[in-house]
Amino acid sequence: MISEKIRRLADTCEKELAEEFAVFEAVAAANTERVLQVFKELQLAERHFNPTTGYGYNDDGRELADAAYAKLFGAESGFVRHSIVSGTHALGIGLYALLRPGDTMLSIAGKPYDTLDGVIGIGNSKEEGCLADFGIKYKQIDLINGKIFNRDEITNQLQSDKSIKVVYIQRSKGYLNRDSFAEADITDMYLFVKSLAPDVFVVIDNCYGEFCDYKEPMGDLLIGSLIKNPGGGIAESGAYIVGSKRAVDLAAARLTVPGIGLECGASLGQTKNIIKGLFFAPHTVCQALKTAAFAAKLFSALGYEVSPKSGEARKDIIQTISMPDAEGVCAFCRGLQKGSPVDSFVTPEPWDMPGYNSQVIMAAGAFTQGSSLELSADAPIRPPYTVFMQGGLTYESGRYGVMLAAEECEKLKA
Repeated sequence: MISEKIRRLADTCEKELAEEFAVFEAVAAANTERVLQVFKELQLAERHFNPTTGYGYNDDGRELADAAYAKLFGAESGFVRHSIVSGTHALGIGLYALLRPGDTMLSIAGKPYDTLDGVIGIGNSKEEGCLADFGIKYKQIDLINGKIFNRDEITNQLQSDKSIKVVYIQRSKGYLNRDSFAEADITDMYLFVKSLAPDVFVVIDNCYGEFCDYKEPMGDLLIGSLIKNPGGGIAESGAYIVGSKRAVDLAAARLTVPGIGLECGASLGQTKNIIKGLFFAPHTVCQALKTAAFAAKLFSALGYEVSPKSGEARKDIIQTISMPDAEGVCAFCRGLQKGSPVDSFVTPEPWDMPGYNSQVIMAAGAFTQGSSLELSADAPIRPPYTVFMQGGLTYESGRYGVMLAAEECEKLKA
């Protein structure tokens, strides 16, 4: 049950968000127009939804989806596949495609998301077959005050270390208490890196940021998951990789094998969901942004530290709420789970989740397992005890879940 106190506060917060909501709606309208224009240019027709099996030769629906992603993201080339199991898998494809033994990967936005530890071979994740296992080195440059790229150190590294082959930028904050990056921030850094080292590949983890702005950032590879923003809550698996033709060709050879690249890959009836999800994506991302802004407003009013704050520019769909301790984190997740359309009766608990270095708790009563565009929250059980909330297929359901999370957190104060 939701108390009258929370309901009244929620109504007040919502009224104060009208101007912020209008900004999200304007971006969604512009991006929807872009999607429709691309579908028109490519002459999307019902025949493109026909499934293929086996090798999937001459699958024009698959080829249209590839072209649509490349055009929408302002890229020379690209591909989208339902068979890529996660965003981390897609990032792995890109990194293994571009890096060779003796090369160095330089992350310039601090440490990447936890699930990449095992791919790179850093921390306690010395998995057999990781990049380090192939003699690929890793370097990291932290942000200045958690906000600004360290241009001096980036310049120093690119000029002094000629083994650097990939500069890596993560758009979202991951599990770090830092700001996410806007499209303009990343594009500016891409151009800066290229001015210093034209032959270095710039790889962007674009997860959680798609369709939050009027266009997408520039990069040699731009990579994201379909069960986040661009799948629109319709695609049930998969990821995309777009960028420069050279980098995409290398990634395509890693996706399958050299000599085949993008020529094979049966759609198995998934093309319609991928394309339909792309159609829904701008609208659904708008719903998630509204949900995030509402959560920021409500929890700030209840005395919690939030980021971004209400009224601040939103660069992705992630909202963080700082909790006093682990129990606060768990209370938030319990409340949010109660507002889920699926598994609302389940009580989330911290567990040793594969790919993470500490116990993680997740609230995710989703129609598609693990879908971050559906209302969800997760957090590592470690200081500074920050909840990372994202998604909301509809603002109305997202609002309800956030109110239940607030109710559960308020119980701890009683």
